[in-house]
Amino acid sequence: MSASRRSGTTDEVGPSEPERDGGDLLAALLDGMDAALCAFDADGVLTHWNREAERILGWTAAEAVGRRGFAGWAVRSADAGEVERRLLSAMRAPGRQVHEFALLTKDGGRVLVRTQSAAVRGADGEPAGVYCAFSEVHAQIDLERSIALSEALFEDAAWGVVLVDADLRPAVVNAHAARALGTGRTALLGRPLGELIPQGVEELESALTHVLAEGAPPAPAEMWLTVRTPEGERRRCWRSGFLRLASPLAEEPVPLGVGWLFLDVTEAKLAQQEADQLRFRANQLHRAARAAAECEDPAEAAAVQLDFALAGFADHALVDLLAPGEEYSPDSGPVRLVRTLMTPSGDPGPAVASGAAGLPVGYGSGHPAVQSVEREGSVRASAPAAGVDAPGRQEADWAAARQWPEDAAHALCAVLRSRGRTLGVVTFLRGRSRTRFERADAVYGESVAARVAVALDLSRRRTAD
Repeated sequence: MSASRRSGTTDEVGPSEPERDGGDLLAALLDGMDAALCAFDADGVLTHWNREAERILGWTAAEAVGRRGFAGWAVRSADAGEVERRLLSAMRAPGRQVHEFALLTKDGGRVLVRTQSAAVRGADGEPAGVYCAFSEVHAQIDLERSIALSEALFEDAAWGVVLVDADLRPAVVNAHAARALGTGRTALLGRPLGELIPQGVEELESALTHVLAEGAPPAPAEMWLTVRTPEGERRRCWRSGFLRLASPLAEEPVPLGVGWLFLDVTEAKLAQQEADQLRFRANQLHRAARAAAECEDPAEAAAVQLDFALAGFADHALVDLLAPGEEYSPDSGPVRLVRTLMTPSGDPGPAVASGAAGLPVGYGSGHPAVQSVEREGSVRASAPAAGVDAPGRQEADWAAARQWPEDAAHALCAVLRSRGRTLGVVTFLRGRSRTRFERADAVYGESVAARVAVALDLSRRRTAD
């Protein structure tokens, strides 16, 4: 200290500032805590009481500090001795002590609180008092439930849970989601979603961005995504729900990311689609039978059957019959077919008579329609994958070589048989934008072919008569 200060003069030095002992900082820290806190000295006299304690019990710091224990004001007299014994026992016990008991509010109500108390030691290491942090039990239970729920979701949940940060990258992934995405939990963290989901990621990222900006959607959404797995890429349908995550500590909601919960419903969705498809096709067959029954000309009835079959099933249909009077047998030589019915080669439309005056089509021995006749069964065929440099060119060349419309990329040939004889073949064609024919499609095509064959057989018999 300078000489002028020691002598008490202030000629050369400005007015002295009060020394800060940290008391105001301690008071600010105590009042800013989310938990209620009080402290007792070694004699059990209250020395500290923060604002959260005032909020819970209603007693101000001025009313609480200086009292000995809780007896007569914050605890019922019958319980005061037990409560004080439990609190002050923390001075002699190692670590923290956890207790639950009821405190009294200023207006006479009772609040069940959970306390954590520990010893306050002086400079000599001896117990100088005890501090006690407490909160309402229901608030503590809510916190514990939230923590338990989070741990259960990320360990034992039967659905996928992914926390996506504001940059749309996985931040936390549970075990179920890791298995569904075909990798380990830590390997997913921080990676772009496009590396995990080759197809459908745009729809997913759009949903995540919407949730960050607008909040959670009102209902779960079903999304078809292609996922990379050790077995290869797999197309899956995930029923997904989204939750916007915001920090509870900020004055205004600050988005931390999105909680994405999903459940694999692929098998149920496929089963539902199959059931819907079967129902629709059965209805089409029923409607076709009723419409065909009103046709006076059996050939027109066959065309009606094809028209109803095309809805949702194929883009084009061709009917090629054996020449009148011919019957197929393995020893009869090459199969010669005559175009009888066809849909327009341009835009899809109703099947009509060929108008080719009974001229045979020049199918080669390996043509799918010829194979169907020879096997007396169904034959499926698809064009090779489109080239990168000329997309669609390979399909057009493939279709032209088989004398089909140039937009055809998938074919199903079903043999026409009636009264134990082969009449010809019906060919269903799909464009390149549609999927190939599957076994279920072949079954439906055979059902249609049986009805068309009966009508055409009747037409030929009437012509012969």
